[in-house]
Amino acid sequence: MQKQQPQLSFWQLWTVSFGFLGVQFGFALQNANASRILSDLGADLHSLSFFWLVAPIMGLLVQPIVGAASDRTWNRMGRRRPFILAGAIAAAIGMFLMPNASLFVAFMAPMIFGVLMLALMDASFNVCFQPFRALVSDMVPPEQRNSGYSIQSLLINVGAVIGSILPFVLTNVIGLENTAEAGKVAPSVIWAFYIGATVLLGSVLWTVFRTKEYAPKDYYNYKGLDAAQMERELAEKKPLGQKLSEFIGLVKTMPDTMRQLAVVQFFSWFALFIMWVYTTPAITQHIWGVEVKWFDSSYLSSVDVPASIVAAKGAAGDWVGILFAAYSLFAAVFSVFLAKLANKVGRKVVYAGSLFLGGISYISFLFFEDLTPTTVNLLITEVTVPYGAVLLVLPMVGIGIAWAAILAMPYAMLAGSLPANKTGVYMGIFNFTIAMPQIICGLTAGYILKFAFDNEAVNIIVVSGVSMLLAGFAVFRVKEHVQVTEVKG
Repeated sequence: MQKQQPQLSFWQLWTVSFGFLGVQFGFALQNANASRILSDLGADLHSLSFFWLVAPIMGLLVQPIVGAASDRTWNRMGRRRPFILAGAIAAAIGMFLMPNASLFVAFMAPMIFGVLMLALMDASFNVCFQPFRALVSDMVPPEQRNSGYSIQSLLINVGAVIGSILPFVLTNVIGLENTAEAGKVAPSVIWAFYIGATVLLGSVLWTVFRTKEYAPKDYYNYKGLDAAQMERELAEKKPLGQKLSEFIGLVKTMPDTMRQLAVVQFFSWFALFIMWVYTTPAITQHIWGVEVKWFDSSYLSSVDVPASIVAAKGAAGDWVGILFAAYSLFAAVFSVFLAKLANKVGRKVVYAGSLFLGGISYISFLFFEDLTPTTVNLLITEVTVPYGAVLLVLPMVGIGIAWAAILAMPYAMLAGSLPANKTGVYMGIFNFTIAMPQIICGLTAGYILKFAFDNEAVNIIVVSGVSMLLAGFAVFRVKEHVQVTEVKG
């Protein structure tokens, strides 16, 4: 007989997801600064999306494996926590090493080393992501699921705000340089990555040691699973071929809700990938007025780059951190109301409406071209930026709302359709719907930018807006289901 799963207190819900704050802190640093680092190390503008391919590829390879492994893991540390801790340690190592790529020039080209560290970081973040998602599904009863994923979304966005703004703070408050010599990384970015690695480890350790996962028999009772059968399955040693066959079978028989959400995910994450890769060059060109030629590595190698261009790139790169922090802040605020709003008007209405706002916000980038110098008081410091840069805070509201919904709504809608004994592997499979659109975008966006838009990066941001609008329309095709207890195999 299935037992009633205990309700969690607010602070228990908070602790379960607290480590995600640090993981997202590191992920935000990567998203806001990886293009900047790779450009400093010599990458061409149109080739950036190719280098970024390592991120979704790592997700595609890692998350299903980790998901399946965590479903079958029960040890002294628990079920999901061993993977969360291992991923955090590996990610911290990558964060310490990536901005120091130039130190390893004796072994390989700095840009290649930087890409390898990007791959290590992203693989490690993915090792953390899936078990954190599954941990909430394991620990939180169905009636608290909206709250559980909303708190996770809030913590994710708090981490993203701090991570995104950190290089700016280190430059404009602490006084570290935000510019770098050719082939090197700015000191403000290097120290931001050091701090990010420390926060990542600290927050994950808090969740790992403060969260007590259910014992196997309790978990099976709460999820309505046959304990004896589950223990037999866990003890069974299956050959690799059989495991692969069963995995393919799960993909083929995935719940309809997952298939329908996959369409939404495709257009959502296609848009997000463009934003992460091309926001820095887009606003450097469109708002700071830096010509396209200053992003051509062959041209840069033939001339002395004026100090004004170097300064504009540094200032624009810092402002991207402010913008990313802004959308994360707005997402964090929206996350507070997300669960109640979804309970009141329905998940699909909230999800679709949020994506529509995000799409319109991306497209609005076109209309904020104003080079007039404007002094902005950010409380911690004052900076002078083009007025168009200040106006870009407005679309960050819509992008933040969309981001909050993307982080919470698909998982809340999906969780009820997943069998409890396969939650981890299905959450890993669901990551295909995040990784594949990014891979497709990475393979195509550079060519679109180069041949359709002549490397004018603001136009590719408009493409992301159209993609996000399509995601919003696709939400209305999704049908939700109640909790499934078990599948065989």
